[in-house]
Amino acid sequence: MSKLTWASAFESEMLFLGNGGEFDEAFVGVCQQFGRPPIALYDRQKVLDIFIAEGLTEEEAVEHFEFNIIGAWVGDFTPAFVDLYAEDES
Repeated sequence: MSKLTWASAFESEMLFLGNGGEFDEAFVGVCQQFGRPPIALYDRQKVLDIFIAEGLTEEEAVEHFEFNIIGAWVGDFTPAFVDLYAEDES
């Protein structure tokens, strides 16, 4: 079962990034909060990595993300983004 098929079981009108599956790798789950509908949750760094893989520089990827993704409120079902904690390997 794909992640997005799994997420559809939440019976929410959640919105997903892209429409061709290009951000499926960045999808990490569903975010829930009291009084709000379930929404799609994405790994911010993986979204940036996808933009970089498509040819943007790191700076361009961050600017695009901040302006066009985080800056795009499309209602209560707008996806959320998380910065995942990672142990320092040094």
